[in-house]
Amino acid sequence: MNDYVVLCFSPFPPMFIDAIKTRCKSLLNRDVDVIVFRDVYDKEKLFSYLQKADIVIGDYTMQIRITREMCQAMHKVKLIMQPSTGYDHIDVDACTEKGIPLANIGGANTVSVAEYTVMAALALLRRLVEAHERTTRGEWAQREMMWKTFELNGKTWGVIGLGRIGREVATRVRAFNVKLIYYDKIRFPREVEERYGAEYAPLHELLRESDVVSIHVPLTPETKNLINERELKMMKPTAILINTSRGEVVNEEALARALDEGWISGAAVDVYSREPIEPEHPLLKLIKLKKDVNLILTPHIAGATTESSVRIGEVVLENIVRVLKGEKPINVVNMPQ
Repeated sequence: MNDYVVLCFSPFPPMFIDAIKTRCKSLLNRDVDVIVFRDVYDKEKLFSYLQKADIVIGDYTMQIRITREMCQAMHKVKLIMQPSTGYDHIDVDACTEKGIPLANIGGANTVSVAEYTVMAALALLRRLVEAHERTTRGEWAQREMMWKTFELNGKTWGVIGLGRIGREVATRVRAFNVKLIYYDKIRFPREVEERYGAEYAPLHELLRESDVVSIHVPLTPETKNLINERELKMMKPTAILINTSRGEVVNEEALARALDEGWISGAAVDVYSREPIEPEHPLLKLIKLKKDVNLILTPHIAGATTESSVRIGEVVLENIVRVLKGEKPINVVNMPQ
């Protein structure tokens, strides 16, 4: 009996690869060959592996795309398991046409992203990065900074996207005595709004009223450039923006101008239209050119904590075992279960 083959595009540590092999051996009584492969420019080897694979694990860094051509070469694949929430680097239609379920991690990193969002808001309102950098430069800006920082208490927080993460954010920020408003493509039932203390508002009203705007939507044709120059100019000059969703949801050039020209007060960005971020990225250039801009940039780590990594690993392992046992996977995003 041949080994099962799992083709992995994610740069997982060896201990996790060993865990896949051990878990499958103990539960399936059969060996699993896990191939970690990231040299997609070697097309001959890539397509050889794709033809042999029973399961494909997508790239959580999203640098390796799964294309239609790759899907068509998957003769045995029973599951594409994406170890992240987002999967816009995968040709979903091609997976569906080929009859391959595509699954993500569900809510495994929801708490981590929600906590990051609250942390970022507080850091921006108190201009924590600027305070740190000025102090380490030998400046004592106590008197100046006390007039340019704000409490979260009593402010209006606008959530764009009241899904899993948006709801976790809402649950946490209610403790800060904020007015919570939300925008989504559909308005949720009254019982959902009451549970999270959230009032619905059209996007333009949310942007005009909010002191804090946090974005928690997937990247779709409708959400690409959802926040552009027009939307940024609707916001208060004292407002802050937090994007942990996808880079292309916010026009990055427009955001750089908004911060440079004072349309808004600050922003925290964890996701970018191209990752890793390039030296000529408009937000990086702004930090280099403008002293003490209220901007926090992080390398797509809002959902990456030790705890969320463990939960993500468990979902990946569970789905691999389920599928190889002939059972249905969980968290499938492209096909009815």
